[in-house]
Amino acid sequence: MKHFVMGIDFGSTTAKTVILDLQGRVVASNVAHMGAVSGEGVTSSINGALSQAGISQADIGRTVSTGYGRRMLDIADKNYTEITCHARGAVAMVPDARLVIDIGGQDSKVIAVDANGLVAQFAMNDRCAAGTGKFLEVLARAMQIELQEMGGIALQAKEELKISSMCATFAETEVISLLAEGNTKPDVLGAVHAAIASRTMGLVGRVGKKGPVVMTGGVAKNAAAVHHIQAALGMPIHLPTAPQTAGALGAALLALDDYRAEHKDEIASALDGKLDLQMDEAQHCVPGCKGVPAEAEVSQATPAGSAWVPMNGPTRQH
Repeated sequence: MKHFVMGIDFGSTTAKTVILDLQGRVVASNVAHMGAVSGEGVTSSINGALSQAGISQADIGRTVSTGYGRRMLDIADKNYTEITCHARGAVAMVPDARLVIDIGGQDSKVIAVDANGLVAQFAMNDRCAAGTGKFLEVLARAMQIELQEMGGIALQAKEELKISSMCATFAETEVISLLAEGNTKPDVLGAVHAAIASRTMGLVGRVGKKGPVVMTGGVAKNAAAVHHIQAALGMPIHLPTAPQTAGALGAALLALDDYRAEHKDEIASALDGKLDLQMDEAQHCVPGCKGVPAEAEVSQATPAGSAWVPMNGPTRQH
């Protein structure tokens, strides 16, 4: 019997890996930034997580992959869609979540979930880079600023401008024109993030607005994006500590469900029966049961200028 499972989110621009022990606790996680669907990047992420956990691949009992490159990983025993894994991971991080907004490198999605992390409904924009991390990267280059600086600069906006195009190419032209007209970088970036919020609300409208809301994906680390989406929603957004790893966590939890179902007696014996009640509740529930998710500190996003208020510390789903 092995003592760990692994989830890998092989995304379009980053690779994320989460390793859990058999009680569902995170023992390692790694995010590797890379080129487009990079084999080197995902290998770096996997090796980084294994090194952090102090184990080798031989110690992993089950591996589940998700993301753009999920079918490219021979190491994976199974793969699931991003929708399934992000829903499961987000609810593990924020157990009360009923709406997940995930904005990644190449797509954005809004997922309505139930208390078990099951997908009730979803809407996805995956046909263009509008409103995604790639959209922000293009505009950061156009404005000659670092991507990580965009959110902070955008929150300094004093005038409300409008970006009419969400196509990255046309928006780049529009941004350059606005700057040439004498508008400040903060005001232009404020308009960019407001446009992302508007695009996101279009997806929310297709799924239905409900709360609590959790935001995941790389763009969740952009304070201006969170601020504008929160304002458009008229509801607070809850941010996990590591929003980029939600998909990998969900994949790892699915791997855990599968492995525990297959090795229930061995695992219960090794852990002195501590999993008996949990397994009775979970049964053979891949991909829908809650299982025993990882602990995650969660904070609540607040409008610009306010403090970031910690919620109730680490949360655990039972």
